[in-house]
Amino acid sequence: MTARPLMDVRGLSKAFPAPQGLLARLRGEPRRAVQALSDVHLSVQRGETLGIVGESGCGKSTLARCLVRLQDADQGEVRYEDLDVLRLRGLDLRRYNRRVQMIFQDPYSSLNPRMTVGQMLREALSVHRLRPRAEQDARIQELLTLVGLPPAAAGRAPHEFSGGQRQRVGIARALALEPDCLIADELVSALDVSVQAQVVNLLLELQERLGLTVLFVAHDLRLVRHLSHRVAVMYLGRVVEVAPTEDLFRAPKHPYTQALLAAAPTLDPARRADAPAITGELPSPLNVPSGCAFRTRCPHAFARCAAERPLPTDVAGAQVACHLYSAPDGAVPG
Repeated sequence: MTARPLMDVRGLSKAFPAPQGLLARLRGEPRRAVQALSDVHLSVQRGETLGIVGESGCGKSTLARCLVRLQDADQGEVRYEDLDVLRLRGLDLRRYNRRVQMIFQDPYSSLNPRMTVGQMLREALSVHRLRPRAEQDARIQELLTLVGLPPAAAGRAPHEFSGGQRQRVGIARALALEPDCLIADELVSALDVSVQAQVVNLLLELQERLGLTVLFVAHDLRLVRHLSHRVAVMYLGRVVEVAPTEDLFRAPKHPYTQALLAAAPTLDPARRADAPAITGELPSPLNVPSGCAFRTRCPHAFARCAAERPLPTDVAGAQVACHLYSAPDGAVPG
């Protein structure tokens, strides 16, 4: 029997209005919209790391922001245990935000430059009433030790730290609220390669020590493979494949996943491809193709792909949104 997921996302969609020129306004043309998320389905089990990957602009960060309610989805449902997340307001929303914390991509802009590290952590403890004032100093030192920073860091401002240290401060600030779940949006993409491994290993240690659930949003496939128990692959605002990590990297099923992995850099000369992994241009999110969004770049596309949007199908332990796996005869069409 499958355990009940900690977080369950169903049919989540989000669109942003596109800029409209003066001439279009004068002509009375309807305002176009960028479809950032389109009918996203995901589930996250307690204690696991779910990696979310895809090309830039595929909707990964928008999904992360909708899950923590920094942006409101247009439609769909997000269940967190018994909570209907998209309907939460006031104190109930604050309690949810305590349990699900986001670590932002850019440690240079996500920290208040006018506050010391100690003041930031004390603010989190005070606003959410997590510790009496007499115990806050000890808790601040505990948090700094947890992320590998010295006690003296409490009295320093963000500009006095390196990028990796600032990201550790961001992790400490998130952990100050004692969350169940962390959503890491491109956690190390703004850091030097030499520092990335340190921060990733810290996240693994904290997950094991604190029993955290992690959504790891990234475009670096190597990091996702190292960190994740399962991987969700997104394309133009849609989830096209979800599978256990090693299954996905060993035998990807969706044509886009296959192309994405084939395009990943490799140091093995024998594995270098002569032909490009993905052909064609990425469609505009203002004009997403009908049916399967990947059909204009897919070597296996056939008539049904243009006429009907594929729904997720169970295929050998994976969820795959592709008509190749729902053909009546079970064969792969040419």
